Amino acid sequence: MLNRKEIMETIDMVEKEHFDVRTITMGISLLSCIRETAEETSKLVYEKIVRKAENIVKVASDLEKEYGIPIINKRVSITPASMLTASFMGKETVLAKALDNAAKTVGVDFLGGYSALVHKGMTAHEKSFIESIPEALYLTERMCSSINVGSSKSGINMDAVKLLGEIIKKTAEMTKDSGGLGCAKLVAFCNAVEDNPFMAGAFHGVGEAETVINVGVSGPGVVHHALKSASNLDVLDMAEVIKKTAFKITRAGELIAKEASKRLGAQFGIVDLSLAPTPVMGDSVAHILEEMGLSSVGAHGTTACLAMLNDAVKKGGVMASGSVGGLSGAFIPVSEDIGMIKAAESGAICLDKLEAMTSVCSVGIDMVAIPGDTPASTISGIIADEAAIGMINNKTTAVRVIPVPNKKVGDMVEFGGLLGTAPIMSVSGESCEKFISRGGRMPAPIHSNKN
Repeated sequence: MLNRKEIMETIDMVEKEHFDVRTITMGISLLSCIRETAEETSKLVYEKIVRKAENIVKVASDLEKEYGIPIINKRVSITPASMLTASFMGKETVLAKALDNAAKTVGVDFLGGYSALVHKGMTAHEKSFIESIPEALYLTERMCSSINVGSSKSGINMDAVKLLGEIIKKTAEMTKDSGGLGCAKLVAFCNAVEDNPFMAGAFHGVGEAETVINVGVSGPGVVHHALKSASNLDVLDMAEVIKKTAFKITRAGELIAKEASKRLGAQFGIVDLSLAPTPVMGDSVAHILEEMGLSSVGAHGTTACLAMLNDAVKKGGVMASGSVGGLSGAFIPVSEDIGMIKAAESGAICLDKLEAMTSVCSVGIDMVAIPGDTPASTISGIIADEAAIGMINNKTTAVRVIPVPNKKVGDMVEFGGLLGTAPIMSVSGESCEKFISRGGRMPAPIHSNKN
């Protein structure tokens, strides 16, 4: 339990430094709902989600009042939906609508898990499922989708990478009235994890219990404030400050997670340590990096600063909880971080630098708006590059890009709320179409053979 000193520190973090529990996410296994038809399966799926998650919003509200810690999002994640649809290919959107209706009924902000795991190969029903994503995201409001296209053990499914580039383009076109917003709810993974509470990539893994509570804590403002208050430190001392701050954040997050699990009758899963920014001033990962000594994020030295931040956060968090999991690293979504937005506007940050930063953080090319006329093969190339970084380095990487219809480099797009505002960033004008069209599977690296 928190002692008096920790309670007072937590109050200060909330009131002055934008500390919050970013999400309580209930994972629900839906394997018991599989039936022959889309209608039967969807009915059981809706009923189970509503039954299991009916009190999640109330419990989160009660915990906010009792502990004084804001809980920003309440979410549900489900068994990867492609596992439910094998018997009704072509009718996947019936399930999508049921999932969205269930999310609305229980009042959660998002539901994740309209997902497929195709890192080694793709069955006919999984291909049909992936092809349903644009329409599913067009027809729903709160549902999110993810596809795992590679892993360090299996390599990269280049057929899935090619298809996903086309799917992202189609999703952007179908949601063009909102600036291609559907793409903000679609993420491509390599080495996706089963207990990630953050959207758009959350799904409930098959190795999980029936219902699980995973919590994502977030405190970029707390870390920034701690560094700002301790001036003239060398690099080792900065890392110590970050580590101690992450310890405090994680302790508070674990308390909320355990209480929520108890009250919701679910198993306590993990605390995800990811520093997730918002567009609000004082809640930026980019500003932490600048506080370390960069004139702007994107300067030479940015990747080194981010590597130290990520490592120190994990060390502090692991000391505070025996149940650290999820992604647990810094997020650098361009549209959702005011420091990243400004750096992209000024040209200080570009896709190439974001790709380099991905090698040391959780999600690097995230919420990046690109020109609407970007070829599908170029989007596939971006995904392939990120997947290769994840595969070779045995870590999770992800891509969430938005080809904004009718927008070009230099324009801006407004998504609103936590999704923020994004400048349209340039992509390479050189083509990778011939490479992407080859398809097949990229072999796993030699170090994957560890058995």
